[in-house]
Amino acid sequence: MLETKGIKIIFMGTPEFSVPVLNALIENYNAIAVVTQPDKKVGRKQVLTFSPIKKIALANKIEILQPEKISGKVEFIRRVNDLNPDLIVIAAYGLILPKEILDIPKYGVINVHASLLPKYRGASPIQAAILNGEKETGVTIMLVNEKMDEGDILSQETITITDNDNFASLYEKLSVLGTHLLIEVLLKWLNKEIKPQKQDESQATYCKLITKEDGKIDWHKSAQEIDRQIRALTPWPGTWTVWNNKKLKILSASADGSTKLTMTTSAGEVFKVNNSLAIQCGQGALEILELQLEGKKSMTAKEFLNGYSKIIGAILK
Repeated sequence: MLETKGIKIIFMGTPEFSVPVLNALIENYNAIAVVTQPDKKVGRKQVLTFSPIKKIALANKIEILQPEKISGKVEFIRRVNDLNPDLIVIAAYGLILPKEILDIPKYGVINVHASLLPKYRGASPIQAAILNGEKETGVTIMLVNEKMDEGDILSQETITITDNDNFASLYEKLSVLGTHLLIEVLLKWLNKEIKPQKQDESQATYCKLITKEDGKIDWHKSAQEIDRQIRALTPWPGTWTVWNNKKLKILSASADGSTKLTMTTSAGEVFKVNNSLAIQCGQGALEILELQLEGKKSMTAKEFLNGYSKIIGAILK
């Protein structure tokens, strides 16, 4: 049995999803360096902000590498080689690694991916699962090759997607699940107790990088589709429509089927229901729970109606 504290690991990741993974590696292994995205300017004041992973690395006095890209970066590749890691672990890093990096660690490069591969390869597996109305998703621990999420599978675990799950809740669940599964798998992998399994290419699907325009609501879609869009894309990029030439964000809604109008009502038309408001969709209607007009604070639907009653009868675009 290997002594895990003697295993040198380089961790690659950037967002909050990666934090539990890195913390677990620090606790159980010898995390010698982290690789994370460069600092970014955030908000209206463009404050230079560290990634969550960089903050953890600084607190634990771990070496930090922040290349803008990896392929062709000789100095970065040389530094990783000099560090001589036994293993590289990735969780939500976002860049494909070249062969020069993949060949360095003797135990390979392992990735924590937030879907049941080969389904939803790519950058937005959590959003894609919600958008497509999946009833379940999960985490895959896989070996990394030079292609996007196509490496051999070491282990998978499945969870149910509830009707109340949104991006934030599923993100947190999968982060915790992925961390537990990784720690369980790593020990078996290092002790040669796992045989990698090839992915079934005939079942492969891909998900794209989410953009701001993906948040634009098409009211001709069904209430259930729009509800999934809101749950998948809040808080970023957010889901929105246009009223009086201003962007109106829909922050939360309900499509439980109880809100219906006659077939003569136009898609996108706003109407009052239960002292709140709802919007007619191509099929069914969406009861609005929370929304935010451009330049204003977020409000409940009831609060919004108190200040903007003229929205009743409007057709949202």
